[in-house]
Amino acid sequence: MGRIQFDHLTKQFGETVAVEDLTFDIEDSEFLVLVGPSGCGKSTTLRMLAGLETPTSGDLYIADEHMNYRVPQNRDIAMVFQDYALYPHMTIRENIRFGLEEEPGYTEAERDERVEDVAETLGIDDLLDRKPGELSGGQQQRVALGRAIVRDPEVFLMDEPLANLDAKLRTQMRTELQRLQEELDVTTVYVTHNQTEAMTMGDRIAVLNDGRLQQVGEPLELYHAPENQFVAGFIGEPMMNFLHGDRSEEGFVGEYIEYPFDERLERAVGDAADLVLGIRPEAIDVRHAGESASQSLGPHEFRMTVTVTETHGDQNVVTLTHAEDEASHDTIRAVTDGMHIVNAGESVIVTVEPDAVHVFDGETGEALCNRRLETARELTI
Repeated sequence: MGRIQFDHLTKQFGETVAVEDLTFDIEDSEFLVLVGPSGCGKSTTLRMLAGLETPTSGDLYIADEHMNYRVPQNRDIAMVFQDYALYPHMTIRENIRFGLEEEPGYTEAERDERVEDVAETLGIDDLLDRKPGELSGGQQQRVALGRAIVRDPEVFLMDEPLANLDAKLRTQMRTELQRLQEELDVTTVYVTHNQTEAMTMGDRIAVLNDGRLQQVGEPLELYHAPENQFVAGFIGEPMMNFLHGDRSEEGFVGEYIEYPFDERLERAVGDAADLVLGIRPEAIDVRHAGESASQSLGPHEFRMTVTVTETHGDQNVVTLTHAEDEASHDTIRAVTDGMHIVNAGESVIVTVEPDAVHVFDGETGEALCNRRLETARELTI
C-alpha cells in the first residue's frame, strides 16, 4: 500500500519556514500533483518524502509506517529528478539496471529480464546498448523513468521531470507518464510550477503558497470552485480577471464597472464591504459594438476598447480596457473563438452573466461565492 499521510508537517531552515503545518492524505495509487510558484515549499515537501530532509515537527507516514527519521533506502520509494542524472560512462542497460543493484532477492537472470521488460514498456528496448550522450532529451527522460520503475517501488516521486524538454516533447511525455502511472498502479507525487501539467495529469492537485497548503482537490474542482483568490489566480490560463471594488446597494462597484448582483450573489456576499470580482476570460462574451455609440446596454454588459489581440489559431486572447479611459490600468482579458476577429482600438461590448462570476473577500482573499456549479463532478461532456 502506498498511502501517504502528512500530519501537521513543518520544516524550518533557521528562522525561515519552508513548509508550515501541512496536513492531508494521498491515497494508494493516486497521482497527486504538488503545484505552486517558486519558493512555495513543494520541493521541500518532496525532499521530506524522499528522506533527504528531516521534518522540524509533525509526522509523515507511508503505508501507515512512520517515516520522519527513516533513511531514504528504507522507504521503498523511487525518485525522478529534473536533471536526468544518468551515468554517462554506462550503457542504457547498465543505467536502468543500476536501480536494482541494492535490491535483494533477484538473480542475475531476473535482473536482466526486469530491465528488458521495463525498457520495452518505455519503448527504449532498442537503445539498451547505447550511451546517454547518444540519446535525445525525451529518450534520456525515459531512461531516468526506467531506473525508477525497475525497482517496483511503493511510491514514485517526480521533481519537475519534464522541465528540460521542449514544448512538443513535454506534451508527449505528459501522456506517457499518465499511461505509465495507470499501468503500474503506483502512488505518484509529481512536483511542478506549471499549472497546465497539474490540470492535465493529476487525479488531485495540492496548491501551495508561502509554505502553506491552499487547497487540495480534483482539477476541475480547483478551477471552478477555488477556495481563495490565490488558487483562483494560479489555476487557469489565461488567469482569472480580478476587479477590486466595494459593496453597493445593487451589488459591486469598481473604478469603472458597476455590476448588479442577482439573488444568489446577494445571499452569498452578505454584508462584506471590500470585494474582489473574479471572472474567467472564457466566461466573457465579446461582440462588436457596431456604429451606434448610444446603444443601450443590459445590466451585465459593458462597453470596452480592445488594446491587444493575441492570436492562437483556435482562439484569441483579447485585452480590454474601459472605453471611457483607454489609458486605464483597469484591464481584463477575454477569450474569443479563433474565427471571431477583434482588432486593437476597436470598440466592443462585453457580457458577463452572474452565473459565471466569482466573488472574494477583499481583505482575506477567501471565496465568498463561486460560479454556479455545486461540484466539478456535475460537469458533463
